[in-house]
Amino acid sequence: MVAAGGTTSISRPGGGAAAAAAVAVLVVSALAARTAYAGGQEGDDEPAGAACARRPVVFAFGDSNTDTGGVAAGLGYYYPLPEGRAFFRRATGRLCDGRLVIDYLCESLNMSYLSPYLEALGSDFTGGANFAVSGSATLPRSAPFSLHVQVQQFLHFKQRSFELLTHGGSAPVDADGFRNALYLIDIGQNDLSAAFGSGAPYDDIVHNKIPAFIAEIKDAIMTLHYNGAKNFWVHGTGPLGCLPQKLAAPRPDDGDLDDSGCLKTLNDGAYEFNNQLCAACDELRSQLRGATVVYTDVLLVKYDLVANHSAYGFEEPLMACCGYGGPPYNYNANVSCLGPGFRVCEDGAKFVSWDGVHYTDAANAVVAAKISSGEFSTPKLPFDYFCKA
Repeated sequence: MVAAGGTTSISRPGGGAAAAAAVAVLVVSALAARTAYAGGQEGDDEPAGAACARRPVVFAFGDSNTDTGGVAAGLGYYYPLPEGRAFFRRATGRLCDGRLVIDYLCESLNMSYLSPYLEALGSDFTGGANFAVSGSATLPRSAPFSLHVQVQQFLHFKQRSFELLTHGGSAPVDADGFRNALYLIDIGQNDLSAAFGSGAPYDDIVHNKIPAFIAEIKDAIMTLHYNGAKNFWVHGTGPLGCLPQKLAAPRPDDGDLDDSGCLKTLNDGAYEFNNQLCAACDELRSQLRGATVVYTDVLLVKYDLVANHSAYGFEEPLMACCGYGGPPYNYNANVSCLGPGFRVCEDGAKFVSWDGVHYTDAANAVVAAKISSGEFSTPKLPFDYFCKA
């Protein structure tokens, strides 16, 4: 772990000195974003962002990192307080004490939060829809709610919208809205976690399993493009080896821990996943006419948050706020957050991890500020690029 007040340079997961310098420059802006969002309440005026030339529309696909209530609506799960306590102060179906990265990104566009596609009551789809569902993965592709299934749900949503418009009715998103929308994809963490959990050899994971995961993401982008989408924002996976869930698992010794206290093998796997995903985005950028495909290095962003946590005002980078077992990780696979006997910290703003797998509202604010800047993306476009032209 990093000593308080220190700054750790980022080696392999970081992308080199230039990337590390970019991180240092953005510490101030990330801290400013965290301060601006702190203490807000649902319904407050959204933080001012650069004005879009047209109404932004966003369609999101992914897992629990992006799920704003899909699993609650689709499977009837209920996540009571302390879930949501830091911002919404009620159950929302998010696995977080407040907002997710996607929520902060929507705030940066001055738009409402995305409603889950599966939510039947009270949804507002005028700004797009969220197809992400907790627990989702790329494979198997026919399983609810895989990335492939989410894309099929979107196609149904679009088809029904056009049917309503054709027959003189109204739809939340029109043809221009679909055409100019941003299509955000953030998935793969569950795939990678399951691959390592299966006991498969590292080389098999890197050379066989990861390419299969990436092929599904690539197929999703191509399917969306063939159905009119042109603006894509693709997130790489985060540092799997820095999650308290993984760190709390029994290990023979600490030989696999890096200087930040994270598991090197798992983070190397995440690095390989992202390398292959970035390469796939490069290929799609040259193949898909008229499309903009932006890849964002989320591993770099999140690893820096852990390695240099004190610079961002965090005290606990590797211990879950909500869980069981106490230091060093406060995570127990048999007693999760909301499980019998769980314990929750007093101030989640001091913690990077909320429940051992998902980040806190405060951590998500920092991550979102960096993502939206475009400094960690290829090409280097800000998040609002799609609604400016």
